[in-house]
Amino acid sequence: MKKVIYLLSFLIFSFSYGQKADSVTWKTVVEKISDKEYILSAEATILSGWHMYSQNVPGKSNVATTFMFDDSEGSFTLLGNTIEDEGKEIQDLVLKTKAKVLLEKVAFKQKIAVSKKTNTVNAFVEFTIGNEQKVSELQSVELVFDLTKTVTEKKEASVSDAAKSDADSDKGLLAIFIVSFLSGFAALLTPCVFPMIPMTVSFFTKQSKTKAAGIRNAIIYGISIIIIYVLLGSLVTAIFGADSLNALSTNVWFNLIFFILLVVFAVSFLGAFEIVLPSKLANKVDSQADRGGFIGIFFMALALAVVSFSCTGPIVGTLLVQAASKGGIAPIAGMLGFSTAIALPFSLFAAFPGWLNALPKSGGWLNTVKVVLGFLELALAFKFLSNADLVLQLHWLEREVFIAIWIAVFGALAFYLFGKITLPHDSPLNHISVGRLGFGLLVLTFTIYLIPGLWGAPLKLISGFPPPMHYSESPDGIGASKSPVLTVESALPEGAEQGPHNIVTFHDYEAGMAYAKKENKPVMLDFTGYACVNCRKMEEKVWPNENVLKHLKNDMVVISLYVDDKRELSEKEQTVSKITGEKLKYTGQKWSEFQILKYKTNAQPYYVMIDHEGKELNTPTAYNPDIEFYKNWLEQGIRNFKLL
Repeated sequence: MKKVIYLLSFLIFSFSYGQKADSVTWKTVVEKISDKEYILSAEATILSGWHMYSQNVPGKSNVATTFMFDDSEGSFTLLGNTIEDEGKEIQDLVLKTKAKVLLEKVAFKQKIAVSKKTNTVNAFVEFTIGNEQKVSELQSVELVFDLTKTVTEKKEASVSDAAKSDADSDKGLLAIFIVSFLSGFAALLTPCVFPMIPMTVSFFTKQSKTKAAGIRNAIIYGISIIIIYVLLGSLVTAIFGADSLNALSTNVWFNLIFFILLVVFAVSFLGAFEIVLPSKLANKVDSQADRGGFIGIFFMALALAVVSFSCTGPIVGTLLVQAASKGGIAPIAGMLGFSTAIALPFSLFAAFPGWLNALPKSGGWLNTVKVVLGFLELALAFKFLSNADLVLQLHWLEREVFIAIWIAVFGALAFYLFGKITLPHDSPLNHISVGRLGFGLLVLTFTIYLIPGLWGAPLKLISGFPPPMHYSESPDGIGASKSPVLTVESALPEGAEQGPHNIVTFHDYEAGMAYAKKENKPVMLDFTGYACVNCRKMEEKVWPNENVLKHLKNDMVVISLYVDDKRELSEKEQTVSKITGEKLKYTGQKWSEFQILKYKTNAQPYYVMIDHEGKELNTPTAYNPDIEFYKNWLEQGIRNFKLL
């Protein structure tokens, strides 16, 4: 009898209004949550120029959208109300009142619990559409949800995210390879390596009995160079461990040691002194090169690596430091790229000896290459010092100071390229080449670009390198009014702080969860780090987007857990790690352990949307600078929370 009433109701709607829903097309999707629970999604595409009225139009219920689910068989129960996408409030000229309307594409979701087996669920929808001139008659449509054809949104997202994570990982290794490859070419242009090319190639072509043998030996020589440097990268990975390399990037001592190391490398390149390996080692390796055969060729390659260490050592050291901070097999990928660039010319020039005539002659320009690399290493060194300062929160190297140092370094480089500064090993310079002038202008342009950063400009070209905007003397820029900030701070809930872009953030999990329950909002866990470059890139490139920022500020509670927070835990909070068996002394260790045990990862940034019970609302996501993806991910979590 109940089903007959539903059918009669639908027929009455159809005949009374006699209008097909041509202005709106509907699609049904069924998401399986468990064996008993489903989410029914009715996705409507609205004709351009029209809008559909929301389920709630105060005082105008005759135009509101309504859903009636046919449960006449008693096979399911509705859980909560039908949730619709966020709409837009307009001043309706036809209804002469404010009304919430839905535009273009909209989804309605209803959660159900199935009590006995059923294959389909029917729903009758009444809705009205309108525009600036008129409002349509009430329209109706019957939707059929097929429970036998379901998608599992979380699983799909998980596969997608896993694939994206793998793709991002591959892109990261490729980027390291490319940077290392280019660095290898830069090393070729140093005084220690460049003169060796014609000498080594001539040796192979003259000492070999045939041209083919000479080419073969030169190729073996190139492969030997690659093997030597890849073994070095493998050794770094083996010593530290692929997983622990990522943790090293936020270690204070790691960053301080490599700051000092890169400064020493930079000063060496600038001409203060040369870094050389012991002469005994060089002589011993050189003597082995006379043995001939494959072993002799291998030791010739090793001799090149040892003899050229004063030029290649600082570059290799810098690449290994950068690669080590990425974790995984990044050091191996870095050394593969670097050594390939070094080895390639020897093999090619051996195969085509005539090309040697096209090589430029050695001269003062080789030292200029070394000096430029020295300035670049000096600038990079301060990134490691900044990491240590951020982790300890000392505020000694704030954003303005860091940018001022970079302005000084790159400004000095520009003056050097223009010939206004000379260093110990420079040749007399009567004039500068067009190429040097062009490069100097490029460096000068970059230096001028940095200057507004002293007054609060975001400097998106170097996003992630300087300390974040809020880690500065003037977080809102010099000359900004302080009253809005004070207003925000005075309204902060207990335990919260003002985060990036004035987002209210908690740094304590329990305090944030308690506030989320009080406000009835979902939670976004933000596993981050003070020295995390990709975290800063997300905060400076993705979070400021208008559609993303409004969700972060208004629709959820953000809990930022810093895994490198060096604040000591109280005696009561200190526990023994379930991973290492050692006592957890610092706040960052507590959050790192929580992330690894709960979510099986130690990468940052890592974002998790959860409800008040700590259950995931969608699949967690990591670094992804795609603004549209991140916005959709946030909205998916918000929708799923409303369905609870």
